Amino acid sequence: MHHTRTGRGKPLLLVHGLGGSIRSWDTISPALALEREVIAMDLPGHGQTPAESDSGTFAGLARSLDEWLGSEDLAGIDMAGSSMGARVVLEMARRGRAGAVVALDPGGFWQGWERKFFQTTITASIALVRTLQPVLPSLAGNVAARSALMFQLSARPWDLNPMLVSNELRSFADTPTFGALVEDLANGRAQQGPAQGSAPVVIGWGRKDRLCLPRQAKRAMKAFPGAKLHWFDRSGHFPMWDQPEEAVRVILDATGSPARP
Repeated sequence: MHHTRTGRGKPLLLVHGLGGSIRSWDTISPALALEREVIAMDLPGHGQTPAESDSGTFAGLARSLDEWLGSEDLAGIDMAGSSMGARVVLEMARRGRAGAVVALDPGGFWQGWERKFFQTTITASIALVRTLQPVLPSLAGNVAARSALMFQLSARPWDLNPMLVSNELRSFADTPTFGALVEDLANGRAQQGPAQGSAPVVIGWGRKDRLCLPRQAKRAMKAFPGAKLHWFDRSGHFPMWDQPEEAVRVILDATGSPARP
């Protein structure tokens, strides 16, 4: 599994979301690396990690990560995850394979019409992105186009770095398992809990999340009753993009490295 290591200190694993990659963390990984050894990885079928036979399912991704943790002697490592990756790290906590966990806007807690809403909107978005792929860099550089393309994922898409937007959208388009994962995530079972072990779990949620709606946070807390809930008041689906400094503080505080003032 392709991964990078930066910084020094107690190891911290970063797990990106659906269609993302190591680069999804570019807004906060340098700050985290001032305090921790940051290990960022590409899930199978994403970035530079080839897909495996079951990488089009959440269960397959969880299996791959679980086995990789064992092969790298990283069982019990502190973890932070985003979106689908947040659900992955919660699953590792449920299995007792993680240390402290921070899950930012995790998937897997939708019910009823929310499942169809997720599937329909994200499927339409990726179809549009694939059509526009040749002109993505120029669109990302235009405030109006960037705002339209990222509206569901960011509370303030016009403020996002154009390079970040271009890289992320291209990663969405290039992920071969994207469609299969959307189908599996939308129609599969809800994320189960609770965490095994005593390591802390923090669930962070953007109050302006338009993909995993804020109402789902209550269900996440019910599944993981020992967790602490942190609201990002001015954030959409990706707090590390909309409120990077606060995201760094939350991750470092939760995993035992208080952020510098």
